[in-house]
Amino acid sequence: MSTVTKQFYLVGDDPSTARSIEVDSNQTLKSLQEVLGDEFHIIQPSGISFQSADQAIETVAEVEEANSSIGISVDGMPIREPDGPPPLPIVGNFYEIYPDHLGNHERLFRKYGSVIKTVNNGKVNYLTNDPAVAGYAFSESQYFTKGINSDHPLFPLKDNSALFLGDTETENFRLSHKFVPPCLSPKAVRHYTPLMQQCVRESFKVFDAADEADESWNVYQYMLKLGSQTVGKFSLGLDFGHFESRDAPLHRAVKLIAEILALNKKVASRGAWYGKLPFGDPARLKSGQQEMYGIIHKAMNALRDEGAPDLPLHDAALQASCAADYLARAVDETGAKLPEQLAFSNLVVVTGAGFTTTSSLLSWLIYSMVTYPGEQDRLLQELVDNDVNSETNWDTELIQSLAYLDKFVKETQRIHNPSYQPGRTTKQEVIVPGGYRLPADKILIPALYAIQTNPDFWDSPLRFDTSRWEPEKSKDRHRCAYLPFATGPRGCIGFNFALQEVKVLLPELLYRYEFSRASAETIEYDPEFQLIRPLNFYVRARKRTVWPEKSK
Repeated sequence: MSTVTKQFYLVGDDPSTARSIEVDSNQTLKSLQEVLGDEFHIIQPSGISFQSADQAIETVAEVEEANSSIGISVDGMPIREPDGPPPLPIVGNFYEIYPDHLGNHERLFRKYGSVIKTVNNGKVNYLTNDPAVAGYAFSESQYFTKGINSDHPLFPLKDNSALFLGDTETENFRLSHKFVPPCLSPKAVRHYTPLMQQCVRESFKVFDAADEADESWNVYQYMLKLGSQTVGKFSLGLDFGHFESRDAPLHRAVKLIAEILALNKKVASRGAWYGKLPFGDPARLKSGQQEMYGIIHKAMNALRDEGAPDLPLHDAALQASCAADYLARAVDETGAKLPEQLAFSNLVVVTGAGFTTTSSLLSWLIYSMVTYPGEQDRLLQELVDNDVNSETNWDTELIQSLAYLDKFVKETQRIHNPSYQPGRTTKQEVIVPGGYRLPADKILIPALYAIQTNPDFWDSPLRFDTSRWEPEKSKDRHRCAYLPFATGPRGCIGFNFALQEVKVLLPELLYRYEFSRASAETIEYDPEFQLIRPLNFYVRARKRTVWPEKSK
C-alpha cells in the first residue's frame, strides 16, 4: 500500500486554492469521491469528476500519476454561484417575480439554470427545480435544516413552539414532533373518517338550494367552508356552522387564519424592514394572530373534562374526540404530557394548515374534473363500479380500492398543488448537484410547481395524464420529482388526513352532483396568499337523477 499527497481544487476557483489531500493506492474511485466530498462540502460525491491541466482523470491510478493540481467538477460543471436576474435598487427582483410568481420562476429556471438566486426587497432566496437538489434540501443533515431566518417565507409567522412554524434544532420541536404526529397517523385518520362523511353530507342542503335556484357558486369559497368545517371538528371539536344556511358566514377563526396567511405573504414579500412597521399590514398581522390565539384558548378550555383518563400516545389518538382532546390526554412513556403552551401553538397550526390546504386542493380537484375531458365521467364510473351510493359508509378499505381516484388526485396535485414554497436553510457552505455553491445560512426553496412540471423528469409535463401514475411508468422516476407534501423529517405531518379527507369529500360531491364550468373566464390564482388557490372559479352543480350502469 502506498500513499501520495495530491493537490485538489474546485474547477471554477483559482488553482491557487488547491488543498493537499492524501490518496491511498488501495482506495476506490468512490471512496476518493467521498473523501473529497467531505473536504469540499460536496453533498453528492458521486457527481465528482477529475481533470488535470490537459485531460480528464478517470481512475485512482491516474490521480496518483498526475503531475499538476487536480481540478474537481460536479456533474461535469464548474463550481459557481447560482445566477439570477440583476436586482433593481431597493426592490431587487420583485418585478421579475410578481404577480405571477409561478410562471416567472419557471421562466427564470429556463434562463439561468436549475438553481437560481433572487433578491426581493432585501431578502435573498435560492430556488431549485431539480428533484435531486430538493431531496437533499429536505433532509435534516450536516448541510440543511429548517431554520426560519429573516429570509425565510414563513419568517413573519415564526413560532418556535409550533411544528410547522419553528426551527428543527430546538427542544420544542423535539417534543412537538413526539406528541403531535400520532393524532395524524393512518390509524388515527381512519378514526375520523365518519366525521368527514358527516361534514360533507351536512353541506348538501346548501348545494341543493343553489341547484334549485339555478345558481352557480365560487368553488374556493365553498370548499373553504367545507374544508374548515371538517378540520374545525377534527382539531377543536367546534362546529363552525358553515352549512346552517346558504349564506351562513365564515366562522371568525377561519376568516382570521385566511387573513393571517394573506398578510404574512404580503409582509414577507416586501422585506424585513416592512415587517417591522408598527402600523399597516404588519400591525394587522400581529393583531390577527393574537385574536386567533384567544379563540383557540377558549375552545381548549371548553373541552377540558376532568374525568377523561390520560392515555398513552397511540391509544389517545384512537380514542380522543378531536386533536385538542388528544393533546390534553396523551402521555408519553414517562407519563409526561406536551406542555400546554406547545399544545396550544400546535393546535393553531393544525387548524390553519389543515383547512387552507385541503380547501385549495378540493378546489383544484373540481377544476381538474370539469376542465380535463372525460375525467368526471371516469371518476363517477369508478364509484358506481365499486357500489358507492348515497348510503355508503366510507372507510379506508373503500378509499384504497378507488385506484383511478388516487391517480386523479396525484395528477391534480402534480400540476395544481396548493403548496409551492417549502424553504430549508443551509447550515454551512455546500455544493449541490449541478455544481452550485450555496453560502451558509441561506434559504433554498424547492419550487414544487417547477419540479413537478420539469420536462427533464416528466413527459409532456403540462398535459393532464393520469396514466403517468401507472406503476410501470412511475417506477424509474426520481423519488423527489413529485413531492406535494414535501418530504423528509419536516415533511407535512397532516398528509394522511388531507388525502383521506379529499378522497371522501370529492366522491360524495361527485356522486350527488354533476359539475360544469359556469364561465370560460381564465382562472387566476392569488399571488399574495401563502397557498395557490383559484380566485374566480365558478361551477354549476346539478343534482344527479341518473347514474351510469356498472361496467361489465
